[in-house]
Amino acid sequence: MNKIISVLTAIVMTLSLTSCGKDVYAPSVTDAPAPTETPTLLDTMSVEEKVGQLLFVRCPEEEMVSSLMEIKPGGILMFGRDFENLTRDEVVTKIEGFQSQSDIPLFIGVDEEGGTVVRVSSNPNLAPEKYKSPQDIYNEGGMEAVEDNAAEKSRLLLSLGINMNLTPVADVSTDPDTYIYDRSFGQGYAETADFISRVVTVMKNEGIYSVLKHFPGYGEVTGDSHEGAVYNEKGADALRAEDFVPFKAGIDAGASCVLVSHNTAGGLDAENPASLSPEVHEILRSELGFDGVIMTDDIAMGAVADVENVYTRAVNAGNDLLITTDYETGYNQILSAVESGEISMDTLNSAVRHILKLKGIM
Repeated sequence: MNKIISVLTAIVMTLSLTSCGKDVYAPSVTDAPAPTETPTLLDTMSVEEKVGQLLFVRCPEEEMVSSLMEIKPGGILMFGRDFENLTRDEVVTKIEGFQSQSDIPLFIGVDEEGGTVVRVSSNPNLAPEKYKSPQDIYNEGGMEAVEDNAAEKSRLLLSLGINMNLTPVADVSTDPDTYIYDRSFGQGYAETADFISRVVTVMKNEGIYSVLKHFPGYGEVTGDSHEGAVYNEKGADALRAEDFVPFKAGIDAGASCVLVSHNTAGGLDAENPASLSPEVHEILRSELGFDGVIMTDDIAMGAVADVENVYTRAVNAGNDLLITTDYETGYNQILSAVESGEISMDTLNSAVRHILKLKGIM
């Protein structure tokens, strides 16, 4: 009996306390400790490490590799000399050595377009013959042959440790007398757009980074920006209706990167090379909807080689990755600009965020 009374008494007291809610403390949601966000890699990086990630450095001589790795570059771009006379195993070991010295995975890139630009297949130890140009492959076997070639190249490069091919060329030219014709698809805008979409899709499926070049389109000009300034006077409306079409097709297909040329596109920005033009980069982001990595063409090229503060201007224009041979000058110039506020932390972080996102380590 006493036991029953005790239970009833406890129930009554509980009901009584509940009815006087203002006098009874009950933990609320707001009293719970706020969940802590896990810092991202970007959050933990020093300014110096972030600056290093912006540089896509031409592969140095063997004895300079350790010095390069001290700045933690975003990537290494390899040329024909870096493969010359090497066996497959030697190339693999060389690239594995680069990656092993870097805390952050490196972009390892080449220009293996086929035709006049072949860095890897020019070495008979690595490929049975030099890859043909997309024009020649298409003329021999149509789009199916083009897709098969893109897949074959991607597999070869990946097997060596190369994760980025600076291709396909999205410039449109049908005139053999123009500079870019031999490297282009050699067809009209619609046909080139189809070519670009197919190649980017194949590269994405194979797991290798693609690079559309050379935005906003080389055009039917004869000048070579490796040697000096090149001007394309085509109007903005014509560029949007024609030259942008293959780039948009590549972006829609999932292109990893877009390389911006050092040519001056008069219809978009008559005062600056495209690579140093905020207007051109805003078009690429806002109008064409590209959210990947934007990179410059090589800063050593004649069209921009003498531009003052070229690295600072390139970052402020909207580039994420800068191709360079003189990485020490680039690193020091960008770091000084960040420390002085000439390059804002928001701008720096935005560029590094694009790079880390593409690397899959955000």
